[in-house]
Amino acid sequence: MKRLRELRKDQATRDKYADVSVNVKDFIFPYFVVEGQGVKEKIETMPGIYRFSIDTLVEDVKECYALGIDKILLFGVIEDNLKDPVGSLAYAEDALVCRAVKAVKAAIPEVCVITDVCLCEYTSHGHCGLLHDHDVDNDTTLPLLAEMAYVHAKAGADFVAPSAMMDGQIEALDQRLKKGGLRDRCKILAYSAKYASAFYGPFRDAADSAPAFGDRKTYQMDFRTHDQGIEEIAADIEEGADWTMVKPAMPYLDMIARGVERFPDTPMVAYQVSGEYSMLKAAAQLGYLDEQRVVYESLIAIKRAGAQYIITYYAKEYMQKWA
Repeated sequence: MKRLRELRKDQATRDKYADVSVNVKDFIFPYFVVEGQGVKEKIETMPGIYRFSIDTLVEDVKECYALGIDKILLFGVIEDNLKDPVGSLAYAEDALVCRAVKAVKAAIPEVCVITDVCLCEYTSHGHCGLLHDHDVDNDTTLPLLAEMAYVHAKAGADFVAPSAMMDGQIEALDQRLKKGGLRDRCKILAYSAKYASAFYGPFRDAADSAPAFGDRKTYQMDFRTHDQGIEEIAADIEEGADWTMVKPAMPYLDMIARGVERFPDTPMVAYQVSGEYSMLKAAAQLGYLDEQRVVYESLIAIKRAGAQYIITYYAKEYMQKWA
């Protein structure tokens, strides 16, 4: 008989054998940026998360950096009347995200700024690229994603993160950044295995990015598949991705683990998405779960699966209350 209970007989012993931990350097904190001044607007479906104008964003990033959080992910949110079928404001030189990047880097240059590269927040139809016959046209979308990444990099972004799930998007960004002389300075975080998930619901409220019709199942991945995620990760690495990602995190721990095992030399990011965050928040507010314990357990699970970095809306609260 193996006496494995000896490994967990008391707290000191459990601590001795605990070989997975969560550190502040693991965290990437997402932000939603809007136009205006002095804006800090609550997002009703994501308690504790806000939309910020650039001035209040900078102040909040300073607070995060003081806690040790040195990586952020920016999403631009624009008014519906400024959206058009081709998402023009996504890749304008003075785009909202470009101005936000410049402001953050000017105030806290040490912060690693990652920008989301996708057209869904900017198109009037809410899909991630140009449309043809009510479906996203992959190849005509690529140059626009590449230009969006380029203007973000030109503004000072450290990483650009294409999330549109277009075939060839990493290669398109890689070539555009090289052409613009920015590839050595700006890296690419690939949303490699991004599933067509119901867990994105609160994010679409926060970013006002719900599709005007249909869904995104022709380009985001079917969660019923076993090996497509590995194929997507492999393709992104081959095209030049510096980091890869699995999104969402908790329902796809197997894909995180398999991706890390298959590609150990490429850092893996996991995105604990809005639905995961809001689900835990709601259960905690109802008294059904101990929030501190379930958040810690969920983050440990993601790290145990092999993720090197975690995008989570809990990053700031975790460091303020529980670290």
